[in-house]
Amino acid sequence: MNVEVPTRTVVEALVRTDGKVDAAELYEVADALGMSDQQVRLCIKRLVAEGKFTVEGRGRRAVLSMTPQARRAAEPDIEFVRFMYRQDAGEAQWDGMWHLVAFAVPESQRPARDALRDAIVRLGGAALHGGLYVSPHDWEDLVEREAVHLGVLPSVTFLTSTDLRIGRERVPAALAARLWPLDEIAARHQRLAEVARVRLRRLTEGVSRTDLLRIAVELAAEFTRAVEPDPLLPPVLLPQPWIGTQARALVARCWEALAAHASELPALFRMYDDAVDVLR
Repeated sequence: MNVEVPTRTVVEALVRTDGKVDAAELYEVADALGMSDQQVRLCIKRLVAEGKFTVEGRGRRAVLSMTPQARRAAEPDIEFVRFMYRQDAGEAQWDGMWHLVAFAVPESQRPARDALRDAIVRLGGAALHGGLYVSPHDWEDLVEREAVHLGVLPSVTFLTSTDLRIGRERVPAALAARLWPLDEIAARHQRLAEVARVRLRRLTEGVSRTDLLRIAVELAAEFTRAVEPDPLLPPVLLPQPWIGTQARALVARCWEALAAHASELPALFRMYDDAVDVLR
């Protein structure tokens, strides 16, 4: 099963804990994956234009540095990976509390309003009504941080409840099925599981360094596609058995197999070292 790997995934895979990327290593890994130097250059140019990286030096001697804004945006991702596996392992139980966020940002601040809405959805919130979103998770600090950054905190209201009802429906699992696109989320994880099974079989065979690089980055790309739109609902709110848990367990086994070849690989995903420890 083929996996489309965006060039920016390779860049993100090589970010060190200090937020920097060595261009020589980037070009080496991209070349091993069949990507041209031109692809890499264009990707770097786009990332700089988007304000996610700055560049010092030229060509293979350059050093890319994540901007403070990009690093801030990446921090929740690392926490989500850690939380995801803790929840899959049964270490994070739902307390039955629904966390709601409402906002009424004036039209004069429309860009900030749209950005806040996008951030809330990215954090796994589901819309109840216009400007009212819900999550089963304690997400207030994350939403507040976004609201402060956008300058709209006075327009945001936070509340919690154990009694959420839509029409006559108040059963938590039924509410989750109504609020979140679980079939679509499950389909993404089904593909992730299939990709991981194939890569796991390949890792039990003799594989070259290039194959190891390709497997690592392909897994990361498919993992991102499955996980980014996943609200990480507690197991009690999901159909069981849940394919997401199975798929992520397969990915963890792949990472364990890749770890055995660490000496043959560049230090991929260094920024996620602490979170990835949860997978092993």
